[in-house]
Amino acid sequence: MLQQQQLRGLGAQQRLNARGLRGGVVSRPSRKAPEHVQQAAQAEAPAAATPAPVILNIDADINKTVLSIILGGGAGTRLYPLTKKRAKPAVPLGANYRLIDIPVSNCLNSNINKMYCLTQFNSASLNRHLSQAYNSSVGGIHSQGFVEVLAASQSNVNKNWFQGTADAVRQYMWLFDEAVRDGVEDFLILSGDHLYRMDYRDFVRKHKDSNAAITIAALPCAEKEASAFGLMKINAEGVVTDFAEKPKGDALRSMQVDTSVLGVDKETASVKPYIASMGIYVMQAKALRELLLNTFPNANDFGNEVIPGAREVGMKVQAYAFQGYWEDIGTVEAFYNSNLALADPATAQFSFYDRDAPIYTMSRFLPPSKLMDCECVKSIIGDGCVIKSGTSVKNSIVGIRSLIGADCHIEDSMIMGSDYYETLEECEYVPGCMPMGVGDGSIVRRAIIDKNARVGPRCQIINKDGVKESNQEGKGWVIKDGIVVIVKDSYIPPGTVM
Repeated sequence: MLQQQQLRGLGAQQRLNARGLRGGVVSRPSRKAPEHVQQAAQAEAPAAATPAPVILNIDADINKTVLSIILGGGAGTRLYPLTKKRAKPAVPLGANYRLIDIPVSNCLNSNINKMYCLTQFNSASLNRHLSQAYNSSVGGIHSQGFVEVLAASQSNVNKNWFQGTADAVRQYMWLFDEAVRDGVEDFLILSGDHLYRMDYRDFVRKHKDSNAAITIAALPCAEKEASAFGLMKINAEGVVTDFAEKPKGDALRSMQVDTSVLGVDKETASVKPYIASMGIYVMQAKALRELLLNTFPNANDFGNEVIPGAREVGMKVQAYAFQGYWEDIGTVEAFYNSNLALADPATAQFSFYDRDAPIYTMSRFLPPSKLMDCECVKSIIGDGCVIKSGTSVKNSIVGIRSLIGADCHIEDSMIMGSDYYETLEECEYVPGCMPMGVGDGSIVRRAIIDKNARVGPRCQIINKDGVKESNQEGKGWVIKDGIVVIVKDSYIPPGTVM
């Protein structure tokens, strides 16, 4: 009854539509209304509604419109010998992880599931880690995500290896053009050797809202630390107006800016009047292509050449303030300090214990670690470790599958562990069948022991002479920045003191 009453109030054509019939199904002659009636009807008819603008939903669309390019870096000479047999992003971190897990996890937590990692040195372990850790879960019929390594290679067009960050992207531009045809509008360019947690959705949203060609992640910093970075000057809208690479003295002070225009609170802005480039960028796809192929076809580096050049040719370069913890792990000392800081809750500025933004890695299905009547203070112990009785571990990181013998003293050190559990048959090929790990009664202080290393019983890895630099790679160890580094797969005979 109610439906019939509602239909009576409708015109004939409207009743057809209400019943699911399309106009024009019923044909009948129509009479043309007088002209003055038509004009009156047109005057009273509401104006056609203007189509609502299409608003990009960053949270929903970012996995379709943004592709991440993670730069694996060069030979990693500053991190050597940790990069002797692996690419820099594959260096172990925090007992269970690798450096590459940081940007990949940040991407996944930001709903970005298309990632390439560019590298040209020792990419085998990096490729293995990424394929085993992510591709089975990131990719799929519906998501079409991936995490892949793009290693440097020669072609008929280009016979050279990567000459720098910009050149690495340029050499694979043909592949990135395919992504653009599939709907990618912006490229998120990241570094593979930074420690931080960041929601890239906010970063991309700022980039879109400002309609910038390039947006740079910037870290507010004080004067004492500013001279170690590439700095930027900005105007009242946060647009970059000048760059300076590690300035000193008056040149440094001339780079002061009001960081509050980027959303930094007034109190922080007063003590941190400088903004440093983090080496993290969002670039419009068309701008990236134009810069690398046409405007600066011979430029090799983003930070020193392409981005300053983009501003000079009139492209809009925007700054985005990141106010969380960020560390560039580019040297042995920075790597050592960043890892040990994780173990002390009083000083740790980065934590793996964040349920809302977890750090992912490979599922290794290792057994729980076994601690047998030993002492562990302010330390992180990875999966599958065995630490025997009488041993003390203080302010240290102990990586996966580590074996530490009885009555050892480990302090202010990082032991990376092993890639596998060896059998007795494998051990027989080593003098004295000495297992991987740290032998009974050894002392390890302020040191990094790389994976699969064998440190014999009663060794002292303590930098007894207090030197800053020493290259004893032929003996299986080096000292960099005053830190003893035991080379991967090396053999340190029993009783060695260094």
